[in-house]
Amino acid sequence: MLPKPHHSSKKLLAALVLVLLATLTACRQSETALPTDLPTAIPSPILPNPTALPTATPTSQPTQPAPATPEPTPTQTSPYLPASARITGISGHRQTYELGCETSAAVDWAGYFGVLIYESTFQFDLPLSDNPDLGFVGNVTTDAWGQIPPYAYGVHAEPIAELLRQYGLPAKAVRGMTLEEVKAELAEGDPIIAWVIGNMEYSEPVRILDKAGNPVTVAPFEHVVILIGYDEVSIAYMNNGKFFSVPIEVFLTSWGVLGNMAVIHD
Repeated sequence: MLPKPHHSSKKLLAALVLVLLATLTACRQSETALPTDLPTAIPSPILPNPTALPTATPTSQPTQPAPATPEPTPTQTSPYLPASARITGISGHRQTYELGCETSAAVDWAGYFGVLIYESTFQFDLPLSDNPDLGFVGNVTTDAWGQIPPYAYGVHAEPIAELLRQYGLPAKAVRGMTLEEVKAELAEGDPIIAWVIGNMEYSEPVRILDKAGNPVTVAPFEHVVILIGYDEVSIAYMNNGKFFSVPIEVFLTSWGVLGNMAVIHD
């Protein structure tokens, strides 16, 4: 049996109860004393519109960084080409020998640059060969134009340029020359010896072997003229001392048979 609580203990217990009730009342008053104008929720930060964000596109290969742009290399600016050009002060003559168009054009070309060469001297100073890239093929007095080696034919650019250099002229044989290069030469006042077909016609090129087994491309009715000018639609040239003009397309077709072969002033 538990002992009965003492009277003083009852008073102490009642005092504790009163203190506890007072504390609870103070807490409630404190809560109600908070200002009522505070926001009820903390505003969320403003985020970008998700649809405005870039979307990565998956690829099967990793994306490589763009290569660095190299610094431009200084180059010589090409000379401005006028819409037209015409060389004046050049004259020519009719070829002396039946197959001597190359020599006839060569001495007229040399004369324009102030070097006098006798046609017969130049013709018979050319080396002879069965390969026109190496020398004159056949007899120059043969009246049978249109043949190809080993029959009487003529000569290509390299032997002509080589002999012109022996006369002190800076002649250079070229192949694969472009129309723009032709225009540049003519615009500078330098006529061009060009290998074409007939009167700017076409013939089928033929690949043959010389006696030593060297391949060479020839064509029936090979001929030589001197280019002297151009405009937007045509090429002007001198043939046997007379002047002509032909559409650029016609010239390119005829000149292209033997690979755009020419002798230029280098």
